Amino acid sequence: MKMIPLFISTPELMIVGLVVILVFGSDKLPEIARGLGKAMKTVRNATDDIKNEITKSADEHGFTKDVKEITKQIEQVKDQIEDSGSIKRKF
Repeated sequence: MKMIPLFISTPELMIVGLVVILVFGSDKLPEIARGLGKAMKTVRNATDDIKNEITKSADEHGFTKDVKEITKQIEQVKDQIEDSGSIKRKF
């Protein structure tokens, strides 16, 4: 999984944390964190279920071999572009 930089510095995170504490109070923070954790777990499980269903359907219809071949060709093109040096990545 590729991480996307958020460009949020430590002082900005501290300000956000302070605002959260002021709005919700320190006694509610554990409940909020627990709720966010459960929500993230639910989203992750749902995403995994969807991926599994798509993979299962692709296997049933014989698309897995085609997808692997296309992925291989895409990687070859990426390697050729990187070797040529004509396109520079800005990451």
